[in-house]
Amino acid sequence: MFEDRISAGLLLAEKLAELAITDPVVLALPRGGAPVALPIALKLQAPMDLILIRKIGMPSNPELAAGALAEGSNPVFNGALLKTTGMKPEDFDAQVAQAKAENAARRSRYLQGRAPVELEGRSVIVTDDGIATGATFMAAFFWLKERKPSQVILAVPVAPPEAVDELRPLVDTLVCLLSPREFRAVGAHYRDFRQTSDEEVLAAFSAARGVGAGKDKTWH
Repeated sequence: MFEDRISAGLLLAEKLAELAITDPVVLALPRGGAPVALPIALKLQAPMDLILIRKIGMPSNPELAAGALAEGSNPVFNGALLKTTGMKPEDFDAQVAQAKAENAARRSRYLQGRAPVELEGRSVIVTDDGIATGATFMAAFFWLKERKPSQVILAVPVAPPEAVDELRPLVDTLVCLLSPREFRAVGAHYRDFRQTSDEEVLAAFSAARGVGAGKDKTWH
């Protein structure tokens, strides 16, 4: 049980500081990933940026993810689900267009014109407040491959064992503090899991501003 997202981030930061990580960048999935990412960025003296992913829901059930869209990439769909329902990727053109607009709006709102951090050749640490199914990270993984980082580290406070098993082969390192067999929901493992506000995301990026600029270090 974690006290809150910042406490979870502090614990992750301690684990990550034990690894040899060259030239790190910390990417948060907003909104809940931002307060987790901040202690990691500060501990490793690494720049912090966003990785913007929007879920593409089924028309009959928006909470059920048919796929996901990372900014600047093509959507990734759940092929098994589409086959079961008889739907095709083009059936989601409207949702994809909306997701693109929402990703652009979020980057503008949270980073206010700041250029994205260059990822090529760097160690990229992707973090969120937890993983439920892994669908969001699958879209993030394909987005990251296009940007050619030297290594990808997935660091999360909590995830179910099956998601850990599915995602581990995709990354160079996976750090998960808690992987309970009786996983119900990410929020069930936090005492304080109030929704992260836009103001908290902005505050996290303000606190991280300038951290890691011009750094090229190996942390271990």
